[in-house]
Amino acid sequence: MSTLRVPQPVPPVADDCEQLRKAFAGWGTNEDLIISILGHRNAAQRKLIRETYYETYGEDLLKALDKELSNDFERLVLLWTLDPAERDAFLANEATKRWTSSNQVLMEIACTRSSDQLLFARKAYHARYKKSLEEDVAHHTTGDFRKLLLPLVSSYRYEGDEVNLTLAKTEAKLLHEKISKKAYNDDDLIRILATRSKAQINATLNHYKDEFGKDINKDLKADPKDEFLALLRSTVKCLVRPERYFEKAARLAINKRGTDEGALTRVVATRAEIDLKIIAEEYHRRSSVPLDKAVAKDTTGDYEKMLLALLGHDDA
Repeated sequence: MSTLRVPQPVPPVADDCEQLRKAFAGWGTNEDLIISILGHRNAAQRKLIRETYYETYGEDLLKALDKELSNDFERLVLLWTLDPAERDAFLANEATKRWTSSNQVLMEIACTRSSDQLLFARKAYHARYKKSLEEDVAHHTTGDFRKLLLPLVSSYRYEGDEVNLTLAKTEAKLLHEKISKKAYNDDDLIRILATRSKAQINATLNHYKDEFGKDINKDLKADPKDEFLALLRSTVKCLVRPERYFEKAARLAINKRGTDEGALTRVVATRAEIDLKIIAEEYHRRSSVPLDKAVAKDTTGDYEKMLLALLGHDDA
């Protein structure tokens, strides 16, 4: 499911650090060398590189990269080099700072990470920003958005496969009743989406479709311009079919007039080690164009090279 290609055997971490130091030396930066190393190491290996680089040269690798790189390429490399929990904390903080009601990054992080991953992200948020993620979400969001996002980012869902079918039927009926009344911000509706295990939600939504003849997201499209409804639909999608959510995010990022590099960077950097292969397959199925070809067409230079490396389609 991952698209990351790690060489076998992996070079010694000391060699990687020495090569990165060489890439920064002299008049110009050797971007290809940086891509050939960082674009082909997993999270544990990148963490060890950062630690060893600091021990060897007395400088944080992220600061060295920040000094040497620029623009979209810099952002992609920095996001990728961060520990996944630190990266989630950084993206979540960014989302609270430039909050708009259509910003779905907080929901995306809350609903597509495991319970432990979300907890680690919240701990990383504490360490980096000296406050809680919940505090910033409460401060920067309002109304229905706050009512949904606060329990989502605070959740620690059960992750087992056990499902209570009686409960699924009851809650499917409850969801349908609330949605029929357009009570989209109802406490019970939000409680179900924010607290139930993903397996339980999947069973509930399957019963919803069987019993009422429609996918829940079709019933949540009553007003396509309603941004809260859009967030609810994305919440459902992230909980049960995250690869479809991310495929759409990538498709919208590439198919706009002018690429949305921020969204494309986020999808590739956060999913390359998880399910980017499935996302790419879904993209190909929906668009009849391979994702790597679409990326190559819409991006240029070192940014393109790093994206293709993480997609597993470079020549390294």
